[in-house]
Amino acid sequence: MANELVINTSSHETRIALIENGTIAELYIERSREKGIVGNIYKGKVVRVLPGMQAAFVDIGLEKAAFLYVADVFDAMEEFDSFMDRNGEDGEGEQQVLQPLHPIEELLQEGQEILVQVSKEPIGTKGARITSHISLPGRHLVYMPTVDHVGISRRIEEEPERERLKEIVERMKPQNGGFIVRTAAEGKSEEDLVSDMNYLTKLWDEVVKRNDKGHAPSLIHADLDVTQKVIRDILTEDVSRIVVDSKTEHDKIVQFISTFMPKMKYSMELYDDEEPIFDHFGLEVEISRALGRKVWLKSGGYIIIEQTEALTAIDVNTGRFVGKHNLEDTILKTNLEAVKEIAYQLRLRNIGGIIIIDFIDMEKEVNREKVFTALEEAMKADKSKTNILKISELGLVEMTRKRVRESIGRMMCEPCPYCEGRGYVKSKTTVCHEIFRELRREMLDIRGTKATLTVHPQVADLLYDKERRGLEELEKKFKKRITVRAKPGFHQEQFEIAIS
Repeated sequence: MANELVINTSSHETRIALIENGTIAELYIERSREKGIVGNIYKGKVVRVLPGMQAAFVDIGLEKAAFLYVADVFDAMEEFDSFMDRNGEDGEGEQQVLQPLHPIEELLQEGQEILVQVSKEPIGTKGARITSHISLPGRHLVYMPTVDHVGISRRIEEEPERERLKEIVERMKPQNGGFIVRTAAEGKSEEDLVSDMNYLTKLWDEVVKRNDKGHAPSLIHADLDVTQKVIRDILTEDVSRIVVDSKTEHDKIVQFISTFMPKMKYSMELYDDEEPIFDHFGLEVEISRALGRKVWLKSGGYIIIEQTEALTAIDVNTGRFVGKHNLEDTILKTNLEAVKEIAYQLRLRNIGGIIIIDFIDMEKEVNREKVFTALEEAMKADKSKTNILKISELGLVEMTRKRVRESIGRMMCEPCPYCEGRGYVKSKTTVCHEIFRELRREMLDIRGTKATLTVHPQVADLLYDKERRGLEELEKKFKKRITVRAKPGFHQEQFEIAIS
């Protein structure tokens, strides 16, 4: 079954689901009031240098100061103006952290202005992670103006193709700066690569001009919005269809693809049925499932997923599965089934950082090897970089998965006020958006002129304030008046709709 992109767009939120073989594999969410900042370039001001941590905090205009590690600081202050004199290695496909030549106190001073790029979103209580090694991604190439090196994506495996791509880029690239050849460049012509190269170098010239004119802290260059970014990074020949429920977004996508990916063959469909698009594709159930801590396996076993700030722990249990032959076979089958579900859940939930998986103890070394091999194979479909260590005798697997943005759970939920932060409930914003979707369903089927919405007081405040536009749009579309009534005894996630 071919892959599809399903895009749900409204004034307050954009959700994009990548469907592989009929199942949601990845979910991207961007809210209009909480736009992602990874890839944005800022002119920042150093507010504090910490020699003991070999790091600095930089004001880039956000609520929290951004964190800059010494290895992410461009070579030296006197060289910083040119941005072009640094040589480095990229690990062929992903830029590695460069080893610092000088301590941080020799590179930066408090009050100094510096051009930086966000490499990780603010996560939890931490501010954004930034780097002064700028990279500008295109469709086929990533331009690195501060590094004179050409790297090839590891996912391009054929050696003749790697050599062909490297020869083209090295021959055509400008004297200053370097490039990483992305996986999407495989099989592409010299014309395609040069077109991408020219676009990226012109974009960098614009960044330099804005940096010269700008004052710190200020935004110098904003990366693409979530839809364009997903189209750029995910749309390949494997994706046969894009379905979007907004005419405006439909036209933007068509324009973006025709401009930057003119040779791409794809099917574009504007969804205009009354039923919400994510309901039509059965995605809401999977999203709700991705917020739960317990995930049942088909055999009757289950896994428990617990996220903390430092790491994620995943526990595998046999549950109701009792097997047919002996205990070791039962354990092996449960672990192998859990492997597929864990790989799926890590990707869907976008869980990153340190991950500890507690498989059920296996006595035989050969069985432990089977489970480890199955986990490595299952993670190959994941575009995020992972590193997996061998299963220990206790049945534990330690692994890391590159984390760039918040997980789905952290983004859609907030610490629960009912259990003093020991668990999570859906955030007030998420409840508001669920209310909007439920109102759409209710108003389609029931006649009447007025809808009364009973909600938790804090949800009511949000509906009257920041989310009021969503209610006004629904009132205009369905020609019904919506009244919001706060009820103190309600749970934050609880709401009732009455239409009269």
